[in-house]
Amino acid sequence: MADIPLTRGQFLLPFVGILDDLGAPTGTLLETCRLPSALEEKSDLYIPLLPALRFVETAQRTQGIEDFGFLAAQRLHFSHMREKTRALIAHSPTLLVALRHACRWASREDTILSMWIEHDVAHVRVCSRLGGARRLLHLKYAQWIQNIFSVYIVRQFAGRDWMPTAIAFESSYTPSPATRSFWPNVRFLSGQHAAWISLPNSLLSLSNLSTVFVPSPNEHEDGPSGYDIVELLKLMLPSYLDERPPVLAEVAEMAGVSARTFQRKLSHVGLTYSDILDTVRYENASRLLRETDSKIIEISFASGYTDQANFSRAFRRVSGMTPRQFREQSRRR
Repeated sequence: MADIPLTRGQFLLPFVGILDDLGAPTGTLLETCRLPSALEEKSDLYIPLLPALRFVETAQRTQGIEDFGFLAAQRLHFSHMREKTRALIAHSPTLLVALRHACRWASREDTILSMWIEHDVAHVRVCSRLGGARRLLHLKYAQWIQNIFSVYIVRQFAGRDWMPTAIAFESSYTPSPATRSFWPNVRFLSGQHAAWISLPNSLLSLSNLSTVFVPSPNEHEDGPSGYDIVELLKLMLPSYLDERPPVLAEVAEMAGVSARTFQRKLSHVGLTYSDILDTVRYENASRLLRETDSKIIEISFASGYTDQANFSRAFRRVSGMTPRQFREQSRRR
């Protein structure tokens, strides 16, 4: 069956903005490549990826723009991601969980995009690839966008000035000296098995710097939105951690809705009740590990676990390290 790779119109807007600033015939270039001319009005809709790449390549060649992909990537920001992806990252307790969410939902940004995490001894690589990429031309433009979004996700946890240790491209691409100067101390690699950025393992357990997320208004939402429910649960559940946390049916009853309605609202933001409970348990445990000298077994009970082994497994799944390693690393920081 024939496939039409799609990408969100948002990702073409930075290229269009640069061309408009230069006074280039942007509308003609879009029309020549069979792309919508009123792109800003349709930025949240999907457009065909192959014509989009042809448009960028044609524009760079005819307008003489050096490192067009890098310049466009500089105009992108975190809010260009889908609202659901941004919400999942904003509610992630650690960078590791946020990256897993990004990997899971990558195909909603580009329909043939896949993302995954590769672990090394001291570093991890956040990798991305467009399916059937070897038959695609002009990959360097798409791969700048892929890599810059991985960088922006890390910066939600490591700070706005964070830089990766390496940026890699699947295409045979060498950035210009001007581009390299913008990324001091970052190694650039080409001809790799995928596009990827590299970061130290120690960053995976970082907590979110900003958990505030303001969703777009939904006129059709009946009662509290899924986003509101997540925030309310994160306020309420810590009170129950050292006892028996309420099950989903009990929480739904507290909210005055059916369990099915409650689950549906959470599914709209890509989360389950157990996801939120795990996050609340982790946030409580990580705070106690950082701020107190309590024994790990005591912290496991205070965070709602029945034994230390279950607690350690759950904590490692979220942070990438054991509670003891987390405490030692937090104190070194």
